[in-house]
Amino acid sequence: MLNDLDIADLCGLSGKDAEKKLRDEGYNEVPNAKKRTFLAIAYSVVREPMFLLLVACGGIYFILGDVQEAIMLLGFVFVVMGITFYQERKTERTLEALRDLSSPRALVIRDGRRKRIPGREVVCGDILILAEGDRVPADAMLLAATSLSADESLLTGESVPVRKVAGNKETEIGRPGGDDLSSVYSGTLIVQGQGIARVHATGLRTEIGRIGRALQILEPEETPLKKETTQIVQRIALAGLSLCALVVVVFGATRGSWIDGILAGIAMEMAMLPEEFPVVLTVFLAIGAWRIAKHNVLTRNVPTIEALGAATVLCVDKTGTLTMNRMSARKIFADGIFCDISNYRVKHPPETFHDLLEFSILASQKDPFDPMEKAIRDFGIDYLAKTEHLHDDWTLVREYPLSRELLAMSHVWKSPEGGKFVIAAKGAPEVIADLCHLAGRQEEEVSSAVAALAEEGLRVLGIARAYFREETLPGGQHDFDFKFLGLIGLSDPVRPGVPEAIAECYRAGIRVVMITGDNPGTARNIAGQIGLRPLDKIVAGSVLTEMSDDDLQRTVRGANIFARMVPDQKLRLVSALKANFEIVAMTGDGVNDAPALKSAHIGIAMGERGTDVAREAADLVLLDDDFSSIVQAVQQGRRIFDNLMKAMSYIIAIHVPIAGMSLLPVLFGWPLVFLPVHIVFLELIIDPACSIAFEMEREEMDIMNRPPRNTGKRLFDTRMLLISFLQGLSVLGIVLAVFAVAMHRGQGEAEARALTFTTLIVANLGLIFTNRSWTRTILTTLRSPNSALWCVAVGALVFLGLVLYTPFLRTLFHFSFLHINDIIICIIAGIVSILWFEGFKMLEKRHCA
Repeated sequence: MLNDLDIADLCGLSGKDAEKKLRDEGYNEVPNAKKRTFLAIAYSVVREPMFLLLVACGGIYFILGDVQEAIMLLGFVFVVMGITFYQERKTERTLEALRDLSSPRALVIRDGRRKRIPGREVVCGDILILAEGDRVPADAMLLAATSLSADESLLTGESVPVRKVAGNKETEIGRPGGDDLSSVYSGTLIVQGQGIARVHATGLRTEIGRIGRALQILEPEETPLKKETTQIVQRIALAGLSLCALVVVVFGATRGSWIDGILAGIAMEMAMLPEEFPVVLTVFLAIGAWRIAKHNVLTRNVPTIEALGAATVLCVDKTGTLTMNRMSARKIFADGIFCDISNYRVKHPPETFHDLLEFSILASQKDPFDPMEKAIRDFGIDYLAKTEHLHDDWTLVREYPLSRELLAMSHVWKSPEGGKFVIAAKGAPEVIADLCHLAGRQEEEVSSAVAALAEEGLRVLGIARAYFREETLPGGQHDFDFKFLGLIGLSDPVRPGVPEAIAECYRAGIRVVMITGDNPGTARNIAGQIGLRPLDKIVAGSVLTEMSDDDLQRTVRGANIFARMVPDQKLRLVSALKANFEIVAMTGDGVNDAPALKSAHIGIAMGERGTDVAREAADLVLLDDDFSSIVQAVQQGRRIFDNLMKAMSYIIAIHVPIAGMSLLPVLFGWPLVFLPVHIVFLELIIDPACSIAFEMEREEMDIMNRPPRNTGKRLFDTRMLLISFLQGLSVLGIVLAVFAVAMHRGQGEAEARALTFTTLIVANLGLIFTNRSWTRTILTTLRSPNSALWCVAVGALVFLGLVLYTPFLRTLFHFSFLHINDIIICIIAGIVSILWFEGFKMLEKRHCA
């Protein structure tokens, strides 16, 4: 292999030259993203309106000397800051994984000697020695190659290894993809043969480095719920600020106590601002992530769970996602007979095929890296076990390698008994036919068989044998007298359960788009196997490149199969779908998928076969690589969103009486009912806990038989807002009546406040029970188990008892002691506040019937 190289090439770089280049060019790795400091993260958190208000309220309480209230408020801010800081490392880990993959150890020639060095220390001009199983450390040009093949699926998505040939000093390094190129690429795997290459690019200048740059500049997409929740909080915050100012002015002007007016204004703003929205969203989705993990789906970016339920398009990377990324022998042909061997253990092929399989094994490596040779050897050894057709004791005498001029390779063997040489050849069918000098009817029969196998999307290899009795072997394969034995068709099999998962996606109104690096014929065949439609519209990557953005947006509305795609095109395709207002989920497992995974609304990586880069760039990871888990995740995403909407509707309802009881006493000149301490405890303890109860609710029966929700629709429609406000107004009316009656009877401010607070907590529990379903009554939903619901109810009642009957807490809350008769009145009043909605559900059910 080294004979064609000159002395300068064999010497490689000197140690000093390599050190200088390393200083000038930098390490052969993707540089880490710029890390955000803790102070920068903290600033991004506290500048949100809700957190600014909490910090301001806490600061005012410190000034007023109420340390306990201040610590309570500010503690909440620091907890959220800690969670945000922990999540900030996701992008960092993506680039760290990419750097690790692109920096394996490398065997180079330095100062004329072989030397093993860390891949990150490889520099331009280094001479690499490559062999089977090696990960290529940098982009390089081959100076010599013997039967060299590389798996470039990480960069191209092409599942079949590609042949490599030696180039020369004038050859330019090109883009990956296709056979007979003279360049090898960082991160790819040598599956067969040996080679010597000169490094042309390292670090960010490599193909894998280009992907690293794309990951650095891409920003993950915010989910629709996150956007709308932020807008709602901001609008309510502005309204609350206006009312806060009004309360302060009115209170101070009418009562002359500006300090109490400030407290009343703080309470008004806190009552108006639904700061529990982001807390509930975080807790709810975190529990949802844990629940989805039970279906072997790891959630790396929790907010994408709600978007998963709204996904309208699922972009599927074929290699390793729809298929196993592992070749298997599927069909064989010999003596005019086809035989399907996909289930050969049940239906054994006849002995007619023994010679074909015997020589297909002899034409392959004993311990192959090439996936096609693995498939041939695994099937052949299993099928020919306990027969005389296996020859582990034979000696490999010579190998005639695959070349650009002759797409076939031959192994020359000799048995322990000696005698004649046995030659086994495999390669492109037309080349093997030529080696066998086929003509006439026999040639037509083979061509027809090749066409039939190719039509099924199979990779076809021809097999031949020859015997040679002379002592000196000839110089080329054409000098042997080969006999044609037959054909082997191989395929990258579809993953089990994929067709069923695709059908489930269609029933759920989710469109499936297949993206692959394979040729259109193979793409169409795989699409047919999995039930993808339509099959008549296939867009090749070369055609996509010529399209304008507008043309591409129009094309992606009707085409669901994209073949011969490269990384930049995958990213562009996802962008076009997003421009069409689709909610895009993208699956993938290779380095080439990482930018598209990060750009999509929901990136889904394969856990077992996927690269670290894909997993780190994705929002979800399928731990068992089971495509059907995506359907389970979609179902859970829809269930989570449905229940989340119930929780948020409840929060709106409960805020009405809280805000009302903060505003009305000021306007009517009554004593203040709720102070900030009451509101904080209601929002930070009861509301998040109630969201957990809603999360436990089971999904509706038709959840996977309805289309994805329209993301253009507002978060809360008119009907939902109207019902929520009516629920809140009914509770406000009852609570206000309890307070007014207590004051009218002269029970005192502390007792009236205790009665009002107790009634509100009972009504709060009633709102939880009635909002479990807007179609079924409380009596019906009680039959559906929900352990969290009862934990919330018991916890709320225990909390209420502690506040009412523990002297320290009773003083902190400005309450007085309540007797049993008072408690009964509060319970009855709280239940009455939600009865109208139960009647409304029964009337609506009768109307629908």
